[in-house]
Order: sequence, then C-alpha cells, then structure tokens
Amino acid sequence: MSTATPKVGFVSLGCPKATVDSERILTQLRMEGYEIVQTYQDADVVVVNTCGFIDSAKAESLDAIGEALAENGKVIVTGCMGVAEDSIRDVHPSVLAVTGPQQYEQVVNAVHEVIPPKTEHNPLIDLVPPQGIKLTPRHYAYLKISEGCNHTCSFCIIPSMRGKLVSRPVGDVLSEAERLVKAGVKELLVISQDTSAYGVDLKYKLDFWNGQPVKTRMLELCEALSSMGVWVRLHYVYPYPNVDDVIPLMAAGKLLPYLDIPFQHASPKVLKSMKRPAFEDKTLARIKKWREICPELTIRSTFIVGFPGETEEDFQYLLDWLTEAQLDRVGCFQYSPVEGAPANDLGLEVVPDDVKQDRWERFMAHQQAISSARLQAKIGLEMDVLIDEVDGEGAVARSWADAPEIDGSVFIDSPNVKPGDKVRVRIVDADEYDMWGELV
Repeated sequence: MSTATPKVGFVSLGCPKATVDSERILTQLRMEGYEIVQTYQDADVVVVNTCGFIDSAKAESLDAIGEALAENGKVIVTGCMGVAEDSIRDVHPSVLAVTGPQQYEQVVNAVHEVIPPKTEHNPLIDLVPPQGIKLTPRHYAYLKISEGCNHTCSFCIIPSMRGKLVSRPVGDVLSEAERLVKAGVKELLVISQDTSAYGVDLKYKLDFWNGQPVKTRMLELCEALSSMGVWVRLHYVYPYPNVDDVIPLMAAGKLLPYLDIPFQHASPKVLKSMKRPAFEDKTLARIKKWREICPELTIRSTFIVGFPGETEEDFQYLLDWLTEAQLDRVGCFQYSPVEGAPANDLGLEVVPDDVKQDRWERFMAHQQAISSARLQAKIGLEMDVLIDEVDGEGAVARSWADAPEIDGSVFIDSPNVKPGDKVRVRIVDADEYDMWGELV
C-alpha cells in the first residue's frame, strides 16, 4: 500500500452557511490524515460545494464542476445544488458522487472510496487544531447556530433543500465559539437562515455551558457570546419583537451594533405575494425605536426588484420606504425565477427584463445617496477597526459597521499593523461604500 498522503482539492461556492459546511468537511478530512491542496494538479480528488439558490448561482456551480473535471477529472459534488442530482449529471455525467447540503458523512465517505485514508494515521496523536480547518482568515469565523428554515417565502427553495429549522444545542454552539476564540478568532459572525428564530423548534430548551444553565434562545446565546471578549455580529435576523431584547446589549457595547435583516421589499402587496414573515407596517417604527436605544446601530439588508406583480407604484413605495428607513448597507437583486419556487405558480404578471434593470439602477442610485450621506456623517469620528489585510501601501480594515466580503472597508495608510489587529482610527474621508482613516 502507498504511504503517500492523500490529497483533496476543495472549491466552496455560495453563502457563509455553505462556508461553514465546507469547514466541517475539511476538518473531518484533515483529522483523517488528508492533505488539503490549493491546485487541481496536486489533488487526488476535488470536492465542489455548490450553491443552488438562484439560476446564476447554479450556472456558476456547473461551471466550477466543469472546470474541476477538465483540470483534474475526479470530482465529488456536494451542497445545495446536490438535491437536484439529475440536473448535475445531465451536464456532467462523469462526476463521481453527488450529495446535498449538510451531508458531511456522505461527502467524506465518497472521498474514502476514491482515495482511502492512510491506515497509519492516528487522529488522537497527529496534531490538528481543535477548532478545525477554517476557510476564513484566522481572525474571524462564521458560527452556524441552526440549519433549515420554517418560512415558506414564495421566491425561495431553501426549505426544500435544507429542511425545516433545526437549532443546534446552545451548549454545543458556545463550546465551538469558545474554541474559536481560544484559537485567535477576534470576530464571530452568527449565521443561520433565521437567527431570530433560534431555539423555537426546541421550545427554548435549557442546556448547559461551562456548568451554567443557558436557554436555547437568541437573547441568552448573545449574552453568553458577549462574555467572550470578541466582536459578535448577527446575520439574517428577522424583525420580530424578540429582536428588541438584544438592542440593549448592543447599546452597552456587548454585541456589535449591527443587524443583517433581509427585508426583500417594503410594499405590503409585494411582501404578501412573497409570503414574507413580519411584513406588517410596524417595521419602520421598530427601526426608529432600536435607534433611539442604540444610535450607533448599523442595519444592512437585501431587496428584490421585479418580483412578479410588482407595479411602478409598489416600486415607488419601496424607494419612499428606503428614504424613511435610512438603512446603512443595502444589496439589491433583480428577481429571477427559481425552478421549484412557489412564486412561479402565483399567476402574477411577469415584470419585463428591461423594467427590472431600470428599477435596479434607480434603486441602487437612490440607496447610494443614502449610504453616502450616512458614511459622510462618520467623518471625524474615532472608532475601533479590525485589520483584514496589509500590503506595501497600507492596511484594509473593517469597522463594527462592516461585515467581511459584503460591506465596505476602512483604508488606513499604515503598514505597521497586521491582520487580526484591532486598532483605533479617526475617519478622515468616505464615499458611497468605504471610509479612510488614520491611526489615533
């Protein structure tokens, strides 16, 4: 038998939740003695973790599978697109195995079949970081608290791919967070399909962490995470009344004053067609109340324009709502029909592509003016930032108002820092998305 170390290449596409799935698979493979390599040529097999949320993501996934097949020849497919195995094999019949999201064991077993692990490897002896192998930089990490979603939004097929809400025991989540912090993580990004619903399926069951009772609920989770001395950022939160409970933690500096809330639209008619939860018109009042308690609160969101049945009146309602809401960070997508989504069968009038494009451009221009004004207001302020990258020209950092990869950056003209450093800067300039600062 060959004593060569088996080597696996890994391509991870899609959202942070898919990144967490990738990290778990990589951790298991690394513990079994596999080496994770960066090139197709060095790999004995390539795993592609796909995204299947919208058509463009599916196309990107199929392209990535095709590239891996062309460059390596031995490819295992996993992730959200894996629930539609036929659509993958129709295009790429030579893939070795196809598995769906969270099917960690099946992926690892598929790797075993192609390249068996070294029999002499002993995971109890060989050195493996207890926090696992991370795809993110060392100083921040995603902390997945649940799988699946109980909502039935008409444009979305995630529940059919990832199932109903299944919350992780809070003791497990907190133990993982503690290991990450001990390994040097400075920022925990809490993610799930619906963070504000955490624990609903378990009826907020009491669990234990470090010998102390903790309820499996968002507030208690946040309180415990806030005791770890690192930045804690909440993603994919719905504006339910229970979110009110965590705002005082933000005002007290225990949680980052940041909420990622996927509003998707503002028109009551469109939201009803989308079957969005919490679409009542109390949202603006709730945002106002949150900002009264925590003036520094940053809200980021995503929206869809061109949903079937959306009229010019609906779109104008959305623009007016944005003016009133004054959100800090906003992304916008043009609606694209997803195979299997209930929205396809609503019988609503399809919005023409040129109208979608026009509305998207108007939306982005409208929001850019809001974002720019809110960033301009920060010029002269001092704030802590976390360094992400450093090169000869200076450093790229993020403030508490900026999540990695989706929000803006703070540029600092100082190479005398290193990734993971937290430093204090004074903001001296800003544009629509980014800020520039100088060390204090």
